[in-house]
Amino acid sequence: MPDGPGPVRVKICGLTRAGDLAAAARLGAAYAGFVFFPPSPRNLSMDAAAALAAGAPPGIAKVGLVVDPDDALIDALADRVALDMLQLHGHETPERVAAIRARSGLPVMKAIGVADAADLKAIDLYSRVADQLLIDAKPPRDAALPGGNALSFDWRLIQNRRWSLPWMLAGGLTPDNVADAIRLTGARQVDVSSGVERARGVKDESLIASFIAAATGTAAPVFR
Repeated sequence: MPDGPGPVRVKICGLTRAGDLAAAARLGAAYAGFVFFPPSPRNLSMDAAAALAAGAPPGIAKVGLVVDPDDALIDALADRVALDMLQLHGHETPERVAAIRARSGLPVMKAIGVADAADLKAIDLYSRVADQLLIDAKPPRDAALPGGNALSFDWRLIQNRRWSLPWMLAGGLTPDNVADAIRLTGARQVDVSSGVERARGVKDESLIASFIAAATGTAAPVFR
């Protein structure tokens, strides 16, 4: 969704269980993220992802997160998992992004890691080839994962910025800080993974509810 008026859209990433996917959809998430990256505690096998996607409630967009994927992985995902979008979270060049988009036939969201103002230059490059951007905290050099590290960046770096295509804010978002992040950046889409987990890779329904309520300015349901 582009910048401007309208409801904030939430992506719950790193889903591994059907119950969590159903809860995310019921509570109002617009996107469900599935991770295909073996080092991640949220990694899914192709069979598990296919079953989750097949059982997803109508209306929620299913996003496959991949990291520097080869053509074999792209082909397997296109053939076996009912995805609506690919999220590229590695070091893919703009040329590779365009090639993956063409090969898969799916819209592509490219993640851009941000630590300082110099990192924002990549946004213009990838805006020419991606359908959406995910603006995330750049992981530390020794990090095992490209995202999902519960790290945020200085949101003032993108304050009052606007780009020509839809973008999503990620990185260290939680039920406690997402409203402030939205106010500061103007984001109309936000992504969360570790911020709604009770253990690595295990989502918590009450945290999902609180996050979506905080992001959208609605009342959270009461869990007993």
